[in-house]
Amino acid sequence: MIAEGVTIGGVDVGGLDADAARSQVRTNLVTPLEKAVKVKYEGEEYELTPNELDIHAGVDRTVDEALTASREGGLPTRFWRSVSGGEVNVAIRPELAYDHDQLDHFISHVSGNIGRDPVDASIDPSGGVLTPVAARTGFSIDESALRRDVEAAIADPANRTVEPKVEKVKPEVTTSELAAKYPTYLVVDRANFTLTLYRNLKEEVSYTVAIGAEGYDTPTGLYNIQSKQVDPVWNVPDSDWAGSLAGQTIPPGPENPLKARWMGFYNGAGIHGTSDIASLGSAASHGCVRMDVPDVIDLYDRVDIGTPVYIS
Repeated sequence: MIAEGVTIGGVDVGGLDADAARSQVRTNLVTPLEKAVKVKYEGEEYELTPNELDIHAGVDRTVDEALTASREGGLPTRFWRSVSGGEVNVAIRPELAYDHDQLDHFISHVSGNIGRDPVDASIDPSGGVLTPVAARTGFSIDESALRRDVEAAIADPANRTVEPKVEKVKPEVTTSELAAKYPTYLVVDRANFTLTLYRNLKEEVSYTVAIGAEGYDTPTGLYNIQSKQVDPVWNVPDSDWAGSLAGQTIPPGPENPLKARWMGFYNGAGIHGTSDIASLGSAASHGCVRMDVPDVIDLYDRVDIGTPVYIS
């Protein structure tokens, strides 16, 4: 017989024999623990079932421990408790066993569904105009705190629902900050032979240009101005098309096709002035973007190193 005052996981088993105590513990402790643990956030619900956890409360061991506690003090002490109504006042804490790997999987699943990285606002120039792409707030979930709360819920038959601790993570660049991030932006439209300068995301000026001829295509994609030079020298590529000038350095002058200004953006390709005005509005260069001399001087003064150059 278990002495009065003995509890197992808050369940009073005093005055019960072993079988009755096991039944009492299973009814009042184990059965409630067999309900699913739920994590709820923003209308979404994630459930961890007892079958997934394979949860065990160790009922036989805890009842044996209750019987052992009841025998403490020797026969005279136990007799005196019996006739006087004395109590042992022992609270036995059941040791729950469950699948920790499954718990890890559940925590990762919840975190992966709730948590997300912030996304900076950006620019999509692919449609020929600058289209702002809105920023997205991120969410950071404290996995350690979530694990502690879920483990507490697993052991608590009265509270099987957890609300995770989630913090909002702001993007580094918000939509309202885009204009400041991109004070100038160049878009080269090869199909229409234009170079357009945007200031604070609004079109400021557009120029007619020449682009790379077939086989010497101006590279497409997103680049940025890497270098600027007034009256540039020409470091002639070591290519067959350069003929006898291949590999030479040509100073400013009649033999140098890079007139007035140079703005390099990728692997020897750049924006420069030309004296071949007739080539503007066509595919005529060896990969560079050609401009009329007054236009390239005008553009040069409007942009800085680092200005994005999108070529479509």
